[in-house]
Amino acid sequence: MKASKSIIQKIIASNGGVFTGPGTNSYLIGTEDITLVDPGPKIDAHLSNLLKLGNNKIKRILVTHTHPDHSPGAKVLGDKLNVPLMGRLVAKDDSRQDRTFKPDQILSHGDTIKTSEYTIEVIHTPGHASNHLCYLVPEEETMLTGDHIMNGSTVVIAHPDGSMKEYLDSLALLKNYVFNRIAPGHGDFLGDPFAVVDWIIAHRLERESKVVAKLKLLSSCNSDTLVKEVYDDVDAKLHPIALWSLEAHLKKLADDQITVFDTVSKTWSLNHNL
Repeated sequence: MKASKSIIQKIIASNGGVFTGPGTNSYLIGTEDITLVDPGPKIDAHLSNLLKLGNNKIKRILVTHTHPDHSPGAKVLGDKLNVPLMGRLVAKDDSRQDRTFKPDQILSHGDTIKTSEYTIEVIHTPGHASNHLCYLVPEEETMLTGDHIMNGSTVVIAHPDGSMKEYLDSLALLKNYVFNRIAPGHGDFLGDPFAVVDWIIAHRLERESKVVAKLKLLSSCNSDTLVKEVYDDVDAKLHPIALWSLEAHLKKLADDQITVFDTVSKTWSLNHNL
């Protein structure tokens, strides 16, 4: 049963913006044997606050993935506290990775961390990042989702480290677990988690269908033209960001043999050989 008072505390870093919403969420789990998840960027005030709230009881530091708004604080605090860093190595260097994060323990799917207060189960959820992990705290019926699920916006999937197919598969994977609350990497806690998961999957598949429909109309076009058509419901100022997810959709469709890319004209079209 879920405790009457949660042992999961959310602390928001002061790095709000287009990609981060109000800021990156760090989480302290426990009261006496504390696990810190996602210390966030190297913002002195934020890291000092985590140390203060941890009250010398932080025993380990976990990260969900190695993007620069989630993991750089890990090395700083790990050195100060002399506690192990846990997570996964950078898998693909796409220039958007925090290479300072070097885990003392590499976590694998299905690993568990047990304390006298709580358990953490590790779930490998590639998609937003190939080394992305979610963390289930069964006693709290809570899933810490990092950037796998955020509150307030959809997740950017940037190829080559990001994968739309892996993202959709990883979303479906979460439905195999028991939890009633999502603790996201950005934004407020989310209830009714499986409705959230179903909505995200449906939204992504609807966007994929729109890619196919627009390619039928346009015959062939480059990504810069296609993003304006597929994301015509999104502020044009955000199209450069949407372009990353569009290209992830196109890569998935190419793997499914639905689209083809002409390397000479650098245009996409539907595969008419099917």
